[in-house]
Amino acid sequence: MRIHAIETGVVSIKTRQRQGVGSTGRRLNTLLDNMWTEWLPIYCWVVEHPEGIIVIDTGETARTCSPSYFPRWHPYFRFGVRMRVEPEQEVGPQMKKLGLSINDVRWTIMTHLHTDHSGGISYFPRSEFLVSRQEYKSSVGLKGKLRGYLSDHFPNWFEPRIIDYTSGEYGIFRTGYTVTEAADVLVIPTPGHTLGHQSVIIRDGEITYLFAGDTSYTEQLMIDRNIDGVSPSSRLAQDTLARIHEFICTEPTVYLPSHDPLSKQRLVQKIPTTIFKL
Repeated sequence: MRIHAIETGVVSIKTRQRQGVGSTGRRLNTLLDNMWTEWLPIYCWVVEHPEGIIVIDTGETARTCSPSYFPRWHPYFRFGVRMRVEPEQEVGPQMKKLGLSINDVRWTIMTHLHTDHSGGISYFPRSEFLVSRQEYKSSVGLKGKLRGYLSDHFPNWFEPRIIDYTSGEYGIFRTGYTVTEAADVLVIPTPGHTLGHQSVIIRDGEITYLFAGDTSYTEQLMIDRNIDGVSPSSRLAQDTLARIHEFICTEPTVYLPSHDPLSKQRLVQKIPTTIFKL
């Protein structure tokens, strides 16, 4: 099994989005923050699996450079995020450089449907998209727009397979969805950053990878159990981080959030996360 980290441009957010501040009013604190992070990678992942190519998230689109791409009326897109994405950085061209055909992608697993994870959906019309029921529900309609989803940019053909989690061999997560017949690719619910957020576990021999989406923006923030500043539920986010802690402590795991500058290094060098229990 070969796994590729594909950087589809970079993003800068408020420092209080990366690490939330305050017990209440965290979203407002984030919006009012005048400090920006450094440019952070926007990773998606391509897995060459014996049962077919798997894409985890689709990264961002270069269309974000267009003034009409983001709704001007939405305060987050006006004041809370900056993007730099070139056309050649999109997932499609980068897969072509790797010698991989987008037509061979069997599954595309979405951790969630924010634009920096769903901007490349249009490249995979032949793929089966896997989205959690809660995430899809949260993303559509007027309420979805208010929550910051850009569902108007989803292709007309986008009708994902809605995952209903079942009980099984998912360890501390208890429920999940098994993607492959080999049962080496699992989807588990990790709500927090969004209510329908999910992550992907891949077991490759003795190595376990956790593709964590935005459960945290860096490995260290997960270790420190610091949640971000935009999670709609701090309780769910904290519970998810606690489960990830326990999972990593019982099963050595390479932890790979989508915006951590060190994620690619950990993937290539197969470096598991170390958590010291007090």
